Amino acid sequence: MRSYFLVINCRQEGIRSLQSFKKPNRRESTTHSRRWIPVSTAIRPSPASSLPISPSIHHLLPSPLSPLGGDMDMAIDSAPNGDASSSPAVPPATAAAAAAPPAPTTRLAQLAESLKLEYQFVRVPLEHLKKTMRTNYRLAEKEVAAVLSSVAEAVDRSDAMSRDDALTHLSSLVSRLQSLKRKLEEGSRVENLQAQRCRARLEHLDSVADADKFAEWKDVRLTRILVDYMLRMSYYDTAKKLAETSKIQELVDIDVFLEAKKVIDSLRNKEVAPALAWCAENKSRLKKSKSKLEFQLRLQEFIELVRADEKLRAVSYARKYLAPWAAAYTKELQHAMATLAFRHNTECSTYKDAFEPSQWDCLVEQFKQEFCGLFGMTNEPLLNIYLQAGLTALKTPLCYQEACRKEDPLSQEGFRKLAEPLPFSKLHHSKLVCYITKESMDHENPPLVLPNGYVYSTKALEEMAGKNEGKITCPRTGEVCSFTDLIKAYIS
Repeated sequence: MRSYFLVINCRQEGIRSLQSFKKPNRRESTTHSRRWIPVSTAIRPSPASSLPISPSIHHLLPSPLSPLGGDMDMAIDSAPNGDASSSPAVPPATAAAAAAPPAPTTRLAQLAESLKLEYQFVRVPLEHLKKTMRTNYRLAEKEVAAVLSSVAEAVDRSDAMSRDDALTHLSSLVSRLQSLKRKLEEGSRVENLQAQRCRARLEHLDSVADADKFAEWKDVRLTRILVDYMLRMSYYDTAKKLAETSKIQELVDIDVFLEAKKVIDSLRNKEVAPALAWCAENKSRLKKSKSKLEFQLRLQEFIELVRADEKLRAVSYARKYLAPWAAAYTKELQHAMATLAFRHNTECSTYKDAFEPSQWDCLVEQFKQEFCGLFGMTNEPLLNIYLQAGLTALKTPLCYQEACRKEDPLSQEGFRKLAEPLPFSKLHHSKLVCYITKESMDHENPPLVLPNGYVYSTKALEEMAGKNEGKITCPRTGEVCSFTDLIKAYIS
């Protein structure tokens, strides 16, 4: 599978046409002629066509320690067919005043920016721990209250109880308390495991500051993102196997997604009971977020009764479960009650949609959104978010033209679809990458312009000239020229 180098730091990098120029120093080598030309004449290949291919998928992810550098100004000597009057030079002072380069970002600030994407990494186990603690507390409160009530009742009628009845009653209370003890011990064990998971994740985030361990940290992050994607795509067994082989069970949320899987599977089987039980368990938090999930589940159950032509049961169900929602969802409730006058195969467009099987798919998606919201997770897989961040820096109008080359990730339909809702890159300066060596072109490895307008690095062309007696062959067009015919471009 191809892996592409996606630029993540959108504030510093971009794939755009070069816009500012600097006149070369007259004391530079006079091997090449000098004449100012429009950049469109000197550099014909599209910026996106020079994107390097990386052999590792790590470049799909942001690397806070290795940004591609800041903005660049560029000056180009003369080229064939150039015209000094067609593109006047911009003085260096003017270019610097027009767009001053941003202050260099410190490593600590870059790490802080990267860790902002790890919000759900800590939030999910914390929310899971809080939920377990609430469940254990409610269980203990309920059982203890029941035992105390039973003891008080026994005291009130102690005069009428025989010795054997009293012993039997006390034995039942002891058994109940022993059962509560076992449940609380199990709950305490689960709490300790979840607390250990929170601790492990904090220690993992703390290790990012260690430069020696940063490569390992990136490997683990990549695996975590892949496991998250598999879980969201319902590849539970594959995700579990990957987590086990990578030994990162404490750094992924398999148990949380397995909890959601039970509800999702039941909804796909057109059963609402597990989903309603989940809503009851999280009622206070769903109410706080003004969720409609429980109402939609009740509404769908009502529709299923109407579909089965059990209208009396449907009316009774509506009085018991839908009436309490009348004030908040009057229009939806009126629309649902009107379905009593129609059959499930009605052709009336107003009510036909209510009987569509796709309503169950909508419930599944709504449950996923509510579930992610409760645990502080993103609705989109983390892999999509990282990829979209990179595609935002790469997306240009040229990417959607036929001239877009295969080296550009956006030449593939899958990436284009993912980038469709994203804006075009807002950056104004390009990072030049050699088409031959896939290395950056800078002061130490400056770009050279061929007579046909294509640009390659000095390192690549010198190596080619050394092997071919000073002759250069353009790898794109096959045109042959002499090394002395090359035009030097200056980057500042």
